[in-house]
Amino acid sequence: MNKPMKLFYLWVIIIVLALSDCSLNKLVVNKLADALASGGGTTFTGDDDPELVGAALPFALKTYEALLEQTPENTELLLATGSAFAMYANAFVQTPADMLPELEFARREAMLVRAKKLYLRGRGYLLRAMELRHPGFGAALKEDAALKEDTAGELLAEMETEDVPYLFWTAASWMGAFSTDAFDMEMLMSVPKAVSMMQRALVLEEEWGGGMIHDFFISYYGSVPEAMGGSEEKARHHFERAVFFSEGGSASPYVALATTVSVKNQNAAEFRDLLNKALAIDPDARPENRLANTISQRKARWLLEHLEDFFLLDTPLEE
Repeated sequence: MNKPMKLFYLWVIIIVLALSDCSLNKLVVNKLADALASGGGTTFTGDDDPELVGAALPFALKTYEALLEQTPENTELLLATGSAFAMYANAFVQTPADMLPELEFARREAMLVRAKKLYLRGRGYLLRAMELRHPGFGAALKEDAALKEDTAGELLAEMETEDVPYLFWTAASWMGAFSTDAFDMEMLMSVPKAVSMMQRALVLEEEWGGGMIHDFFISYYGSVPEAMGGSEEKARHHFERAVFFSEGGSASPYVALATTVSVKNQNAAEFRDLLNKALAIDPDARPENRLANTISQRKARWLLEHLEDFFLLDTPLEE
């Protein structure tokens, strides 16, 4: 670590330890909060060591929360905190849980319970930010089943491009929580709200995040039953758009389509082809996306190694 970065982290630690001091200069806290909320470049996202990042993130999350106690209306910091909780829950709790062997069922369930709590914690911060940006949104959210009518629908329609990150991460954390517990009927009934938010983000800026919004819809349309709005055609459409906007540099769309549509169709050949394409991507070609690709490729390898857990094969699949 270079000297400027060491000094920066030392400054963060000093500030956090001093947060309980009422004499702390609010201006300093706000400036630090703004600096953290603006993102840390590729310090985390550009790393190729998931374990290192996974070990470091809890400290970052608690730093964000400590700062929010002093700057509770900093919407950028609320966004950074909420999205970080969602990413941590997905990459370092839910995904490892899904890859545990059947013999570790109890541990897997405990990890999924924790992932759900983390997703909802992140969603809480994001909803606070949404309310600050659009007063009345929280109350309208509770009243409108799908954000398509009355006040909620009007507020959603008024949102602009600057709201896209808030819409995306709120919906992503919402659906992430549901994905850990599909038997939560209350969460199931609220899914249309998350989908409406993501659909608004798609209309506003479909290319945001290199196609991340389309990634969401690959999983959504590919995994939901047709009777509830699922559609293989729509899932494949969003797959094509995700690959287009990521310029073929993201492994995530391939993994998403393989684990939903390919498994649902019991198309083992397509499953393996998609995952091999994910593994063929060079993580170093896009340094800013290195961590996400490393994690997606790790999952792709695991899926290939456990192919027979997802398919009923009469004969071995040809190499």
